Amino acid sequence: MSINQNTAGSIVVTPVCDAIGADVICGDVKKMTATVFHQLQQAFHQYLVIRIRGQQLNIEQLLNFGRWFGTLSRGAPVHIGQKPRDEQYPELAIISNVIENGLAIGGLGDGEPVWHTDSSFNDIPPSLSVLYSVEIPPAGGDTGFANMYTALDALPKALRNEIGGRTIKHDKRFTSGGQLRPGFQADQDLQDSPGPSHPIIRKHPDTGRDALYLGRRPYAYVNGLSLTDSEALLDTLWSYATREEFTWHHQWRLGDILIWDNRCTMHRRDAIDPQTRRIMHRTQCHGTAVISGM
Repeated sequence: MSINQNTAGSIVVTPVCDAIGADVICGDVKKMTATVFHQLQQAFHQYLVIRIRGQQLNIEQLLNFGRWFGTLSRGAPVHIGQKPRDEQYPELAIISNVIENGLAIGGLGDGEPVWHTDSSFNDIPPSLSVLYSVEIPPAGGDTGFANMYTALDALPKALRNEIGGRTIKHDKRFTSGGQLRPGFQADQDLQDSPGPSHPIIRKHPDTGRDALYLGRRPYAYVNGLSLTDSEALLDTLWSYATREEFTWHHQWRLGDILIWDNRCTMHRRDAIDPQTRRIMHRTQCHGTAVISGM
């Protein structure tokens, strides 16, 4: 795989669509300089998702690239019964449908994860995710992204006023693949279920812009409402958040890196043929406390 080289320390940024995302040519990320990273970070804040193609990275090189964006988080297992992590690389998470010796080597399998924001069930969710393609199937597994700035801007004034100051409880009982985590109860009332509460309108700590912050639709609850009213309000918000005009779907190639901002985007993945293999390496950066927007 060849790598497009940047010229005179500058990068080339090309939006992939009007809604969200940009292709970035910045050369070999193993040779990143502070000047190039500064431009890369500007593109990241402007387009929310950036794609860098044609890279060749081992695990250590991927983690070193992620550290340009901040302190890396310990990679939490995303599948119950997953193969034990390699403690040599605690900040790495493997996203895969591959089974070896009866154990999943990674998380999420070959199903179709719903729209979500990574790890919103944490008190302090990660700021961004970096995902690198190691092995991809011949078809399927595309990753979609949605712009939560524009989704918020599209809300009618009355609806925006209704959610101002409200919070959502982000249930922590289930993995993103729908598995019940050990030690939790599946039938617990949503009003009493465990998980942090985050503002529905979140202020981005770097850009200062407000965005919808919904987390994950299953088992969510709007604090202070009846379950019926909470479900109705969430359904309405999600109908705006996942509109096609706010989204872009990325088709993977080997050597692709995607970096997305968990504070102002959501994402999902298309289903994969279980007879094919998919292996992705992910790392994430520590975030900061979620700040309420207007």
